[in-house]
Amino acid sequence: MTHGGEVGTLRRVIVKHARTAFADPEEVARDWKALNFTAPPDIAEAAGEYDRFVGHLKSTGAEILALPADGDTTLDSIYVRDASLVTPNGLVLCRMGKAERGTEPAAQRRAFESWGLPIAGTITPPGSIEGGDVLWLDDRTVVVGRGYRTNDAGISQFRDFLGSAVDEFIVVPLPHWRGPGDVFHLMSIISPVDDDLAVVYSPLMPVPFREMLAARGMQFVEVPEQEFESMGANVLALAPRACLMVEGNPVTRTRLEAAGARVQTYAGTEISIKGGGGPTCLTRPLERQKAEGRRQK
Repeated sequence: MTHGGEVGTLRRVIVKHARTAFADPEEVARDWKALNFTAPPDIAEAAGEYDRFVGHLKSTGAEILALPADGDTTLDSIYVRDASLVTPNGLVLCRMGKAERGTEPAAQRRAFESWGLPIAGTITPPGSIEGGDVLWLDDRTVVVGRGYRTNDAGISQFRDFLGSAVDEFIVVPLPHWRGPGDVFHLMSIISPVDDDLAVVYSPLMPVPFREMLAARGMQFVEVPEQEFESMGANVLALAPRACLMVEGNPVTRTRLEAAGARVQTYAGTEISIKGGGGPTCLTRPLERQKAEGRRQK
């Protein structure tokens, strides 16, 4: 199976529309606070934002696979990346570090099986791992953030599922930041937009990790402090040096463009800001096309 990777032209991607994830107004009213949304999402506004968001994904020619409604999942299920991992051996179903999201991997499995997607396995207790903590640097190098959502047992199981499919398996300890109740993943602080270019929030980057990336030739687009909360560091690569980010991060956008990137933005008040999930969180890339002469992801 071609795994999604982080860069290259998007060709196949899984999403869950806001109309599906936020379908029940009573559920939104009841659960938003417990799920750590900053405010209840407006369903109609969210649907419009999501339509425009998907339009950006389609601009690459990508095939969109939309997860169906599932009565077992919550508002958080809109952030599809976290419940599964894409590997050369097939999909790995996660075990969520956030207990309220525990039903999402099984819901995704049902959809994957209906689509005929290969499943390599499932993370089991006591392991936990979430997709936002897993980052492919190239087709043979994977980085996993060890934090409150992803534990040692989950990392070990994921390593076993990969087998000989990787040359380097790098574990990065994540900072405490705001503690176990916060939404903090490895991809909260880094988003690759090309093989040699990444958007980063350096104040929360572990020094050995940042040094390792620099040694590999990675150039950094630095996110200023005032744009970290508005998810300036959460950027989705649509193609090499072409990316999608949430509106409201003008400094980061200007720095990206100065580095030669083409930037599209979307209004994400309802689907991103309130729930703490940017464009990488809203997507589970399955396949990307690499340019000739680059290593396939």
